[in-house]
This record gives sequence, C-alpha cells and structure tokens, in this order.
Amino acid sequence: MSAQGAESFLFPSVEWFRQLQESVNSDPEFRRLGNVDAVMGVKVDDQVFIITFEAFECTGVREGTEYDLIDADFFLEMSAVQWQDLVTNTRDNGGADLSHTLNTLDLMIDGGICQNATGDQLRADIFFRVNQSLQHFFDASASLNTVFED
Repeated sequence: MSAQGAESFLFPSVEWFRQLQESVNSDPEFRRLGNVDAVMGVKVDDQVFIITFEAFECTGVREGTEYDLIDADFFLEMSAVQWQDLVTNTRDNGGADLSHTLNTLDLMIDGGICQNATGDQLRADIFFRVNQSLQHFFDASASLNTVFED
C-alpha cells in the first residue's frame, strides 16, 4: 500500500487534488490521452472543489461553493462514503477496478454522478468526451498516501 513515513494527504482537500494535478502534469501518458478543456467540479457531500484543465494540463485546483458549480462544465457528485470507496479501491488496485470507474459509477449510481448545474447538455457531455483523461486523473491517486476524516 503506502510507503511508511510518506506524506499523507487528507481526502477531500485542495492539497489532495493538487497532488493529482502535479502527478498528471508530469505524466506523458496523460498528455497522450489528448486535449482536455474543461472546468470540472467535484462535490463531496457539502464540499466543492473546482478543477480546471486546459490543453494537456490540469491548470487549477481550488475550493469552491455550490454557486461555483454554475460555471463548471460538469461536476461529479457522490457522498463522502462513496468517494472514500472509490479512492480506497483505486489505491488497492493501482487504479480503479471496472466497478469503480467514473463511467461505471455514473451508470450504476441512481441519477448518475455527472451533473450540470445549468442543465446545459453540451457542457455536461464534455465528461463523456474526456472521460479517459479524467479517469487517469483520479487513478493517479493510487500512489498517494490518502487519509480520510473519521
């Protein structure tokens, strides 16, 4: 699992998402997957994070509010328990197994995990067009020493 003595990162937190940002920005595989121009929200219970992708990089990670989701192309929403299950599965398997991919979760969780605050289907569809890159982004968490609030 995690290396003993390695720095731990709390999920969810800006620092955790910034570690993913650093990881994919230095990963040629992420670039190979193609261009991503999207503003993605991540909603964990009442917490909101805004992650910006431009061209071949993740260019921004910040805390947000419900109001910020209006400007996001789409947001991924799950409970803290569901996110913890995803992150733990990703760590344990070196990447999400088939039942924990973003696409599978969107299909299997009632109402889906991908939402758009304005009902703009064209912006919401960006999730499906860049899904492989987004999966790679979250799979980068497999190498993090992630801890969760009790």
